[in-house]
Amino acid sequence: MVYRFLLLSDEVDNFKREIKIDSEATFLDLHNAILDAVGYTKDQMCSFFICDDDWSKKNEITLVEMDTSSEVDSYIMEDTLIETFVEDEGQRLLYVFDYMTERAFFMELREIIPGKNLTEAICSKSVGQAPPQTIDFTEIDTKATNMDVDENFYGDETFDIDELDKEGFDGFGDEAMNNPYDEDRY
Repeated sequence: MVYRFLLLSDEVDNFKREIKIDSEATFLDLHNAILDAVGYTKDQMCSFFICDDDWSKKNEITLVEMDTSSEVDSYIMEDTLIETFVEDEGQRLLYVFDYMTERAFFMELREIIPGKNLTEAICSKSVGQAPPQTIDFTEIDTKATNMDVDENFYGDETFDIDELDKEGFDGFGDEAMNNPYDEDRY
């Protein structure tokens, strides 16, 4: 059987890749096909996540063995066949290609083509530029997060902390007055 996957990005509107791959191929084969289709290098940590219909992550298939607890099953791309986790049209996956920022491609199995086989994966449709593989944090525009912090940042410049006294907290009961951390007690 041949699987036809559609890849989309939430970063680039006109980006689309379609990968056809044999159902008996490994996730490593799919990983390499995706990287070739988008022009990414093969030196970054990546993972596939099998998702439900709401894109909630279920199972993770990692590029290399991760140090996980014995309670969690560990799957490695090289040893895991795609058909082990992907069986139905409409199945959703996430392909996380940038671990530092959790950037990913959204994948969906669009079609199962029975009676055909592929010896290697192919990119059957390529539309638009892929988002950058990694983000250089030094190039992020700090002006977007720059806030004008001055003496008025915390409120009214006429605020006087000495105006607050215990009598100003009416309605909180006597227990508010018996604070064991009260400055006057120490």
